[in-house]
Amino acid sequence: MNGIVEVAAAVLLTADGSEFLLAQRPPGKVYAGYWEFPGGKVEPGEMVRAALVRELHEELGITVTACAPWLTRVFTYPHATVRLNFWRVTGWDGEIGSVTPLEHSAVDWLACGEPAKVAPILPANAPILKALALPTRMAITMAEIEGTERQLERLEEALANGLRLVQVRERSWPAANRLWFAEAVTRVAHDHGALVLINNDADIARTVGADGLHLPAAALATCTQRPDFAWVGASCHSAAEIVRAGELGLDYALLGPVLPTPTHPEAAGLGWSRFADLIAGTAIPVFALGGMKNDLLADAQGIGAHGIALMRGW
Repeated sequence: MNGIVEVAAAVLLTADGSEFLLAQRPPGKVYAGYWEFPGGKVEPGEMVRAALVRELHEELGITVTACAPWLTRVFTYPHATVRLNFWRVTGWDGEIGSVTPLEHSAVDWLACGEPAKVAPILPANAPILKALALPTRMAITMAEIEGTERQLERLEEALANGLRLVQVRERSWPAANRLWFAEAVTRVAHDHGALVLINNDADIARTVGADGLHLPAAALATCTQRPDFAWVGASCHSAAEIVRAGELGLDYALLGPVLPTPTHPEAAGLGWSRFADLIAGTAIPVFALGGMKNDLLADAQGIGAHGIALMRGW
């Protein structure tokens, strides 16, 4: 088959975002018995959103009321090359399968971030399953400004309120100070089941048992292969840098500043429209950075961001 087949793929999420739906391909179809995200081909002249709404109505008997673009991945199967346009679906009317007969052998809800309880799953979906395990709010520490005691107090409070992703920054500190602070953050974060990333210091990340490494844009520019950590991301300032992060197999990118920040009050920021343009069609999750507050999460996700990264706002 020549060309790329456009596919709309739906990531249906429960209200709290803790579970997602997979469907099993029926007998008689290619990869029968495999599990996938529901959806289907985009017809000529059809918009991806329209195809998503149509397919979910035909396959599951539901009417989509809230959805947003998320990730786009190209994958080559023996029978075709497909461009999978993944959209997060967070609202719908109707009960799955109650009006229209399911076009699948079965459906099941799986917990985000936990090993899948169904198998086999179509191979194109492996990066999507990992992305679903990535929390949608990232706290970036600023103990250089606020002090370690206050930062650790705020961190305890934020973790108790559901924060599950922390980046330890403090790049100007001597190594010994960074190590002590990173150890303290990792200990308290892991006590709450949160992931910890260390900014640009693989040695400290390994020493404290952090979950991953965050690369500044300068480090991304010179990186030739993915660092050996479970989670790796990078700061980006352009669409080209986001593409580069994807080529290296990184797990996420930060893009900003989106809005003006106290750190750089002279910079107007990208604005939401420009941010949306830059992340359109991205293959990896992108966090909005700069001027973020917790109540902006829905706005960011509504235009395709994975989530938000905050320094003061968390």
